[in-house]
Amino acid sequence: MRIISTQQRTVLAIACALALGAFCATVNAQDSNEHALLKDSSGRQVMSGFGLCVHSGFGPAPSWTAGCHPRVVTPIAMYLEKTIPVPVAVATAAAPLAVYETVGFDANVLFDSNKSNLSASGRDSLDSFVGKIRGLEAQSVTAIGYADRMGSDAANQILSQERVDTVKAYLVSQGVATNRVDTSARGERQPTTWAGECKDANNAKNVACMQPDRHVYIEISGSRLVK
Repeated sequence: MRIISTQQRTVLAIACALALGAFCATVNAQDSNEHALLKDSSGRQVMSGFGLCVHSGFGPAPSWTAGCHPRVVTPIAMYLEKTIPVPVAVATAAAPLAVYETVGFDANVLFDSNKSNLSASGRDSLDSFVGKIRGLEAQSVTAIGYADRMGSDAANQILSQERVDTVKAYLVSQGVATNRVDTSARGERQPTTWAGECKDANNAKNVACMQPDRHVYIEISGSRLVK
């Protein structure tokens, strides 16, 4: 028989302890593997009716664990899409620009021989003139009276003034401001007919020939909105 010394016994005890520790670790590893968490076919944890995790294992009954194994939850980065509204241009209704045009109108009112009152055709001419100048922005209306060459120069000057005064009074009666109508009288000066045209004596033929000389000429110019 071999006698083992005390020192050898100590060495053998340490070796046995190390070997036993290794064996226990192996058994614990097997136990841990044998009682792993039970997963279904989609990889999700199988839970009991009481909300406990089910472990797979060998034995008469499965093992239940309330806390399961701690899981490391990987935070999922959430991306929130924020739509920045595009500024909408608001159309501002601009006032239309006023467009003006420059216009001019004139009329010629005829008178009977040695008369200064308006005839029916004379009133028609003035009514048409007034209708055309409505809404017209102008400084003034110019009216000039004339007479034919029959009679004296002095008498014809007075007659031409009376004719132009008659025309102005009618324009004022139709709404034209009196201060807008400028008048003048030319008598028998500046006749419309030529001196050689009407050479007969003071008869009906000569009176008819000089009809263009017995008139009042009126004109106006100004601006107004384009229609």
